[in-house]
Amino acid sequence: MTLHAYLVEDSPVIRENLVDFLEDVAQTHVVASASTADEALAWLRDHKSDWDLAIVDLFLQRGNGLAVLHACRQRAPHQKVVVLSNYATADMRLRSQQLGADAFFDKSAELDQLVAYCATVQPSHG
Repeated sequence: MTLHAYLVEDSPVIRENLVDFLEDVAQTHVVASASTADEALAWLRDHKSDWDLAIVDLFLQRGNGLAVLHACRQRAPHQKVVVLSNYATADMRLRSQQLGADAFFDKSAELDQLVAYCATVQPSHG
């Protein structure tokens, strides 16, 4: 079964590369993406059961990923939310965890760990 991911990333180049990477390497289908917090919040509100994994960057075109993490607190038990950011400080990792992130990955150094994490998430779709 394919994992359905929702990607919140403001850089078009990184977003495109991540989509290709996730679909090629992690058996993950990116169902939608957003580049601002408002776009992400609206999509998540309107598509409550259409995703298994949300991958959230902290710095967005408008708003930030912390608001998205907060909004994901009321998700189904099988749905996982991870942060993928270049700003991988101990404080930001802790803050993300406090807001409900299941994991935190450094965009520049931990993509292999993200792939491994994707393999642990149970898809709800066929």
